[in-house]
Amino acid sequence: MEYPFRRGFKPDITRIRKIIEEEFSDQVEEEKGRLLFSYGALKKGEVWIENKHLFVLTESLTNADDEMVLDTNKRFRNFLEKATGYTAKQRMAMAKKEVQKSDQ
Repeated sequence: MEYPFRRGFKPDITRIRKIIEEEFSDQVEEEKGRLLFSYGALKKGEVWIENKHLFVLTESLTNADDEMVLDTNKRFRNFLEKATGYTAKQRMAMAKKEVQKSDQ
């Protein structure tokens, strides 16, 4: 997924790494400009910045229990809000606008 940054939220990979460490794990690896981590129901997370946008790829565990999934989802939403400056509600509204644009 691709996420824009709100004004005042720097597209800085070092800042993003600190947020990942706060929300998920201090076991963050950097490979070719991408941050790699795993936590809870996230088997693999990959984050990078390109053209002043945050890109996130995730792979989920198929056997995670409900409690683990809820915790991971909450942390993921918190991560995106701290990283981009947009709440889940705001991100959903922006995504809906994009879909409407592409339908026209």
